[in-house]
Amino acid sequence: MKIYKVGGAVRDSLLGVACSDVDYVVVGSTVAEMKQNGFMEVGKGFPVFLHPVTKEEYALARKEIKIGDKHTDFNFVFTPDITLKEDLERRDFTCNAIAYDPLSEEYIDYFGGREDIKNKILRHVNAGHFVEDPLRVLRLCRFAAQLDFTPDAKTVELCKFMVASGMLEYLTPERVWKEVYRAMTTRHFYRFIELARSIGALKVIMPEVDALWQVPEKLQFHPEGNSGDHTLTALKRAQSASPLVNFAILLHDVGKTMTPQEELPSHKLHELRGGELIYKLCNRLKVPNRYREFAAMACKQHMKFHYIPEMRPGSLYNLAVTMVLGHVCYVNEYIQVCRADFYTTYEADNQQLRHNFEQSALKLQKACEIINAVKASDMPKFDELPKDETFKNRLREYKIKILREKLF
Repeated sequence: MKIYKVGGAVRDSLLGVACSDVDYVVVGSTVAEMKQNGFMEVGKGFPVFLHPVTKEEYALARKEIKIGDKHTDFNFVFTPDITLKEDLERRDFTCNAIAYDPLSEEYIDYFGGREDIKNKILRHVNAGHFVEDPLRVLRLCRFAAQLDFTPDAKTVELCKFMVASGMLEYLTPERVWKEVYRAMTTRHFYRFIELARSIGALKVIMPEVDALWQVPEKLQFHPEGNSGDHTLTALKRAQSASPLVNFAILLHDVGKTMTPQEELPSHKLHELRGGELIYKLCNRLKVPNRYREFAAMACKQHMKFHYIPEMRPGSLYNLAVTMVLGHVCYVNEYIQVCRADFYTTYEADNQQLRHNFEQSALKLQKACEIINAVKASDMPKFDELPKDETFKNRLREYKIKILREKLF
């Protein structure tokens, strides 16, 4: 039995970044021997074991045999004669196909992974194995965002072939969303979208977003010239590692794809139309409710941010209460979405307009703070008030009164 550390933990160690998920591959062993040594078997499709003390994952070296179109359709061979090189060769990218021997403290790198890490290149290990798993197309996009690496040209062409062959149609919504989500936790999420679009994958997994590149913009508002590139620029400017914020930025202008051409360049009421497409996309990909509801709210309300300076107390109250979803106030996340949108315009070069934007942000934050601090029991003669259908409106008017007194 020989044990090696493999995968992302080795890659991240070479990059000098922390990694909490450590995997090991075991060469020359069997299921029986692993159990005899106290390892607990947890794998279903192939033997994966938990270390009896550290609980880290150890998998027997294996080969994979494709038996269907889905990314999970494989049979596994995990006999003791499987070599380390054979196990590493089935992996996706060279940066993930490096092993480390804890005993000798040596790296085993058959495919040039260390050099590719040094040059920040994403390169497939084996074309024959790579095309067997359609999920690897999205993993390429995700790692481009996560690692800020550049895909090798041949790997890109391989992914284009896989997309054109319809292989992405066999991915489950859950797996698609998982890769999108992981990319959204990085500050380079725009690279996922950029690369997915260039290889044709975005049109498959998010056609509503892909269509934004066909929507023209008036240059005085969005110098990128179209809504797709504007969205990419907004993601770049945000530099956010919040998946909630990144998802909302991605979809904040999606309603423009439904805007009648005669309404350009104003895209009148696009923020109201966007909700329909957001719900369609989220239902298809089985997106968690929190992401769906926040993205829909941010889409619907993002144009109102510009009117905060002239809002009367009632209007500001109406905007502020929409920030609360499921008893959680998302005003700071909403402001991040609006800021990313604003900072893509020529207006962002104007110091006074930038100052005005930040003042509006502070005013909205303060409004939410004031409103959320008011309790129904604070109302004068609360115990005497009828708790009927008029009570909700009474409470609203009372909160607006407090808002007026403290902020206006």
